Amino acid sequence: MQQPAANLHTIEPQPGEPTTEAKNAPKKGQSPFQMAFRRFRKNKMALVGIVILILVTLLSVCAPLIASHDPSQADLYNVDAKPDSKHWLGTDDTGRDHFSRLVYGGRISLLIGFFTMLFTVLIGVTFGAVAGYYGGWIDNLLMRLTDLMLNFPFLLFVLFLISIFEKTTIPLLVSALALTSWPTTARIVRGVFLSLREMEYVQSAKAIGCSDWRIIIRHMLPNALGPIIVNATLLMATMISIESALSFLGFGVPEVTPTWGNMLNGAANIRILTQQPWIWIPPGAMIILTVLAINFIGDGLRDAFDTKSTRR
Repeated sequence: MQQPAANLHTIEPQPGEPTTEAKNAPKKGQSPFQMAFRRFRKNKMALVGIVILILVTLLSVCAPLIASHDPSQADLYNVDAKPDSKHWLGTDDTGRDHFSRLVYGGRISLLIGFFTMLFTVLIGVTFGAVAGYYGGWIDNLLMRLTDLMLNFPFLLFVLFLISIFEKTTIPLLVSALALTSWPTTARIVRGVFLSLREMEYVQSAKAIGCSDWRIIIRHMLPNALGPIIVNATLLMATMISIESALSFLGFGVPEVTPTWGNMLNGAANIRILTQQPWIWIPPGAMIILTVLAINFIGDGLRDAFDTKSTRR
């Protein structure tokens, strides 16, 4: 029987030339974090997100050098001024400089987003690690508490905590958001720890008499950092959006404090929306750019830590 003809278009690798599999294979001696970093660098959208986030952060940190006006100082002789060389984005209905409030507002929004993310991750990792490591009745108790928190309407619970106090401050807002946002992180960490506690190195650490907290912190937690970092990154973007939404609704930090949400709250007027776009477009654009940049970074980290991802 005649054999089928060979495919003439098949290109055989030259002697000594590495195959495609060899090019994509991890290099010897690389740690999982080094391999993840190598994959992350190839994600163009994630790199763009880092550049945007760095620019926004620098703009906010250098606000005293960039802004020439006090963001909270009113000027009743220069109310609702149009953009000019003195006020680049004009002034609001009390004469406060919009550009100054924009760059200073980035400080508060980023600060609230970062610290809310930090405290949420600390609470969620603690609950999830303890539940996943010990299992049994401890796991059941902590997970039922987590389910109870998840059943509460998130926004309604935040508004309830804020309304208890007479004045909303930044620490109060951060605490209210963190105390209502940790259950999802706890669920993620618990799932990771349930699989890690069956690993041989964990069993070996138990056999030689290592304490539970040493096993959790020194052996299991470093191997769970991938999902935790990805969740923390996406959580920060979510917290910035929530803070802006609460400030827009009037439940955030006091209006005199410059934040992007407060600026949008001050622009919630049909006259401003139709005749003064320079008041509401810049803060809205800053929120969108910042949230998108952090989401791009989070997506890049998720693909980088996922060894089964097709993106290389």
